[in-house]
Amino acid sequence: MPIAHPESKTYRALAVVLRPLLSSMTRKDWQGQANVPATGGVLIAANHATQFDPLTFAHYVYDAGRAPKIMAKHSLWKVPVLGPILTHTGMIPVRRGSSDALASLGDAAKALEAGECVAVFPEGTVTRDPELWPMVGKTGVARLALTTRVPVVPVAQYGAHRILPQYSKKFRPYPRKDVSVHAGPPVDLSDLYDRNIDGAVLREATERIMAAITVLQEGIRGASAPQPPFDPRRSRNDS
Repeated sequence: MPIAHPESKTYRALAVVLRPLLSSMTRKDWQGQANVPATGGVLIAANHATQFDPLTFAHYVYDAGRAPKIMAKHSLWKVPVLGPILTHTGMIPVRRGSSDALASLGDAAKALEAGECVAVFPEGTVTRDPELWPMVGKTGVARLALTTRVPVVPVAQYGAHRILPQYSKKFRPYPRKDVSVHAGPPVDLSDLYDRNIDGAVLREATERIMAAITVLQEGIRGASAPQPPFDPRRSRNDS
């Protein structure tokens, strides 16, 4: 499968450096890359377990032939060196909890309508589940999917936390760690397209997307995810 070849010189240069570096840190169990469309707008939705897994996620998608534009928290654009890199590679800043949140979705929608690959973490942040299972998703990805009607490819990843544990500064790149990234077929949302995009429809679409990611995660880990999924707004015992 051919790797991506983005127009951005910065993106290509970054890939030249990071792909072999990441390969030196990981033993890759990559499956389902054929589910990533070669062309056209596509949303790729993945679970998020550690601050390191955006890199392994991007590596997987890049080697599947697409250069992902990742939706990431806007505070990263304030980090020296990193901010300009994010800008020049076309990443999409997400301003949470503000009137600019819809503008961020608008930027992502424009990218999708232009035929880009947009990568998103529906949980909105690193999972709070104590065993790193996917938690309840936010509805932004569902709104994007229903308004643009592009395919939504679910991706589950597991193992990057062995390189950089959740909320830790203990970076452990070597020896190489097992990292699994699996993609499934697009989530079927077609029956929701002609319904009013209200809270109930957004929740239904979000739950389908997160369920597809969780099933893939169960396949990777050979275990069943706890039910209901962790909701940071309340404890599982109160669900």
